[in-house]
Amino acid sequence: MNEAEHEKQGLLVLGVGNTILTDEGVGPWVVERLRALNPDVPGVEWMDGGTLSFSLATDVENAEHVIVVDATELRAAPGTVKVFVDEKMDEMLGGHGRSIHEVGLMDLMNIARLTERLPTRRALVGIQPGAVDWGTEPTPAVAAAMPEAARAVAELITAWTGVPIRAE
Repeated sequence: MNEAEHEKQGLLVLGVGNTILTDEGVGPWVVERLRALNPDVPGVEWMDGGTLSFSLATDVENAEHVIVVDATELRAAPGTVKVFVDEKMDEMLGGHGRSIHEVGLMDLMNIARLTERLPTRRALVGIQPGAVDWGTEPTPAVAAAMPEAARAVAELITAWTGVPIRAE
């Protein structure tokens, strides 16, 4: 491959989760809210990653920076939001077993690492679910946490790119 084919592109904001399993859908919901408030941000791609698949590996590899928003087992009260950046993200993903998704987030990061295309900066904005059951709405605790998660994503984007992002 030539050097142009290896050039990284912008920042990927990836919402992960299943929107028909109550709190499991929090990642895509937060990313969609941010996309609606910030539809045309140069260098920022908003993506609903669904329940993850190997097809997302190329998107992750091609991103200079990646922020993932997902319902995450934090061993905390429902609605708790925590941000894990760079090595802290790797440690967090490596410390918990496989995700309930077809492909784990750690799998995608490892593919990028093996191909020497790991994003320069990466973060996980994790929200502790209260319930993962049939339903298309989050529980009250997770719904109340969504603005905090959106602010965390906006702050990371602004810090990493210098571009101000609206969270509300």
